[in-house]
Amino acid sequence: MQLFWLSLLPLGALANQAHSGQFANDTQALLWGPYRPNLYFGLRPRVPQSLMTGLMWFGTQDYSSISQTRHACETGDGLDSYSWTEYDAREGGVQVLKDSKNNYEITTEFLKVPGGEHGGSWAARIKGKPIDPKLRAQISLVFYAGMEGLGGLDMDTEEAETGVEGPIEFTGASPELDEFRLRFEDGPNNDFVEDGPHHADFTSRIGKTHYVGLRMQPGNLWQAKETILQNIIKQASDALGSYKDSPAGPPDPSFLLQLTDDVYHGSNLYAVQKLYRGEFSFDVFYESGNAKLSSATLDSGVPALVESYHQRFQNTIPIPPNYNPSKTEALESFSKSITANLLGGIGYFYGTSIVDKGFAHEWDQEDEFDFSRSTSGEDDDEAEEKGARLAEPRALLTATPSRSFFPRGFYWDEGFHLMHIGQWDIDLSLEILKDWINLIDADGWVAREQILGEEARSRVPAEFQTQVPNFANPPTLMMAITDFIARLKARGDGPSDADLGMDTGMQVPLSDAPAGAPGNQHLDSPELGMAYLKSIYGPLKRHYDWFRRTQRGQIKQYARKSRSRTEAYRWRGRSQMHVLTSGMDDYPRGPPHAGELHLDLMSWMGYFTKTMKDVAGFIGETDDEASFVEIEKAIVQNLDDLHWSEEEQMYCDANVDDDEESYHVCHKGYLSLFPVMLSLLPADSPHVGAILDMIRDPDHLWSPYGIRSLSLSHPEFGQGEDYWKGPIWMPMNYLTLGALYKTYAAQDGPYRAQAQEIYTELRKNIIDNIFKEYERTGYVWEQYDALDGHGRRSHPFTGWTSLASLILAEKY
Repeated sequence: MQLFWLSLLPLGALANQAHSGQFANDTQALLWGPYRPNLYFGLRPRVPQSLMTGLMWFGTQDYSSISQTRHACETGDGLDSYSWTEYDAREGGVQVLKDSKNNYEITTEFLKVPGGEHGGSWAARIKGKPIDPKLRAQISLVFYAGMEGLGGLDMDTEEAETGVEGPIEFTGASPELDEFRLRFEDGPNNDFVEDGPHHADFTSRIGKTHYVGLRMQPGNLWQAKETILQNIIKQASDALGSYKDSPAGPPDPSFLLQLTDDVYHGSNLYAVQKLYRGEFSFDVFYESGNAKLSSATLDSGVPALVESYHQRFQNTIPIPPNYNPSKTEALESFSKSITANLLGGIGYFYGTSIVDKGFAHEWDQEDEFDFSRSTSGEDDDEAEEKGARLAEPRALLTATPSRSFFPRGFYWDEGFHLMHIGQWDIDLSLEILKDWINLIDADGWVAREQILGEEARSRVPAEFQTQVPNFANPPTLMMAITDFIARLKARGDGPSDADLGMDTGMQVPLSDAPAGAPGNQHLDSPELGMAYLKSIYGPLKRHYDWFRRTQRGQIKQYARKSRSRTEAYRWRGRSQMHVLTSGMDDYPRGPPHAGELHLDLMSWMGYFTKTMKDVAGFIGETDDEASFVEIEKAIVQNLDDLHWSEEEQMYCDANVDDDEESYHVCHKGYLSLFPVMLSLLPADSPHVGAILDMIRDPDHLWSPYGIRSLSLSHPEFGQGEDYWKGPIWMPMNYLTLGALYKTYAAQDGPYRAQAQEIYTELRKNIIDNIFKEYERTGYVWEQYDALDGHGRRSHPFTGWTSLASLILAEKY
């Protein structure tokens, strides 16, 4: 296909996203992927309005099964499990989907083939077999491809009204992808339904590939499933009328539930249908430029990919040989799987979001600060406009917490995701991080949920879709930045600890892949690593200043005594019962008040400041570094002055009573642990012992399954929606273990032995329980029950729950 605009627009546009020429080829390896993680299998490039593909299937054992067509990951589908067993963002992976309702285990194999300037080529093999060979197994699979934006897609194979025998091929082109071919080929040993009532009427269609070409409106390709199914159902409904009085009954569903074998004028969506009985396989080839792929590509490439994945795992996240030797193999398989599923859950999203610049709760309106005014120089009328509006479209590569429940970007989840992804592929983690940093607006704000486009919004309740530019979220992205600097230092590049003035709470580096390994360029090249940090410093500092400006708390108004008169913080956007912006939605707090102060946000700001200090020192911004040193000192001092309760022997939120007096709001739980979880307290702090005692007390936070989010003795334990009122969460246990491992169990201090004992037992409790539940249910879960350890709520939740792999390998 030759399109006139190919000569007018720059090709290889993705290379321009790289911040150096050296990094361009590495970025190309990340162009394609299963970047539609909300689908069981959906491939697309990191290009807005481009080629999108997806897989859907239904059983043909009866006519009703089409109403339960599998496409998007839905808990209601009742799949036994769906899991990437191996996945690498540069090579591809293998996914197994077990669908007992249709008696099929389906495997999707995805293989990247490098070459050229447009992200290379790829091949996919979809194969299946009956779960129970004794039961009936019939299936229809539809693989579709659609093109939006500049470009086109055409069917090259000659149309046939009874379907196509042999391969079926399409050609296309776009500015970013250049010219490409898409080809479908059957495997060698497929079987088809050839008998049953009225089979003679369908002889000419049996064993054929069926297809349809349809015209979709711009922006609607994500609704391909409904459009394709309408084509099948209409065809079947029209034909069934001929058999309504037949004594033999209707034909087998596989004879009628077929695409119409039509291509409509101006089609930009093509669906290809395969109908099988028993075991099956078919291949999909995407060939860029002059590439030529065949089944042999997959025959040899997939086993090599699997072997490469397992070898890389041993080099990056190995299982310690001394941990439960009798289960080493099973634990390794578990850890490999949740790592693969985190990587396979990375998505590319593009589109508008909904923003309300004028929204504020009444207790936020009482602030001395005017948050509605923008610092970016926009007109006052525009800055103060009220009501939800669509923002400009944005793009984001991000890991997702859960493919079934939360297939979108979450700010405070992402920092935890990147700790794991960075251990596997540092360059990939930095690509994701850079996309998030690119979202920082002129004021320094980033929306805590990135719900970009109609497809993403279709999975979010209406009341959660609107984002407000005064609402924050825990700045966990700083963990990835701190870790990156530590790993650069470990390579011997850049200033030493002493040069940087880094304290003993600095995160220690994770072990790195060998020099020259794929995805390691930013560690192998000091210049590239330094250039990256310099490129993000400006927007990062703007983001930091936004936090300090918009989330500032009040000290002098309520006669609070503290060494610093500026360092205090409060989450904006809370409701009567929830502080969604904190991430710990329903965790008990005091009543909403403009004067309350939040311990967790104060602690996050201490960590954020320490990160900014480290970045500034590393890239030579010495004046900024000195300023951050002073702010960090002030925050740590004010943690004690404003948040430590001598009476309760714990850190607490602060609030204001009816007499305008400040008082502590103390609820034993995750909130109380933040100064220790983020290693803000020195190992010899007199408060560390009290916090460790609280952690280890079974009447409060300690359980055989991990640390509870709220004390067992608290009157609200397990009450209401019971989201953060008791259940065990992986990220908080990970932070606690990391602080113990790196600081309190490692450094000299009066509580070192106690910290070591807690660390060893807590790590074992967490791993044993999450592994037990994985074996019992086939999934990892959003949270775990505080009383029996059972998995709860969303599943699979291979976002931050996959941190279990790092805990097992002791990578913090």
